[in-house]
Amino acid sequence: MELKVRVVRKSPHELPAYQTEGSSGLDLRACLETAVTLKPLERCLVPTGIFMSIPEGYEAQVRPRSGLAIKKGLTVLNAPGTIDSDYRGEIKVALINLSPEEQVIEDGERVAQLVFSKYEKITWQPVGHLDDTQRGEGGFGHSGAH
Repeated sequence: MELKVRVVRKSPHELPAYQTEGSSGLDLRACLETAVTLKPLERCLVPTGIFMSIPEGYEAQVRPRSGLAIKKGLTVLNAPGTIDSDYRGEIKVALINLSPEEQVIEDGERVAQLVFSKYEKITWQPVGHLDDTQRGEGGFGHSGAH
């Protein structure tokens, strides 16, 4: 099944695209009037010039690009960033520079990837207690193995 997403492009760059046949994410490009320089640990919102209407029951996740992370130390600050189906504003990417040097983001540069995902809505079912499991209340870093 192919998901159809209505899109408005206010960018001179191509629409987000899959780079290979097996890619799950479409690359988002920066839509900048001038290049942006990020100092170490500085963050910014990078506009893409892309607006879309995601079908109900789906979300779009903004995720880091591994190449940008390893080469420049730039990553998506709130990864994955969620874009809800009722949002109609411009898609912007919250980037942070985790490298010790200033990094430049150029117009048209691929800055993140966009992955679409179906989700389920839940209804809370209040109960007095939960079923026991082998793991129990073991939290962060606890696999239940001893």
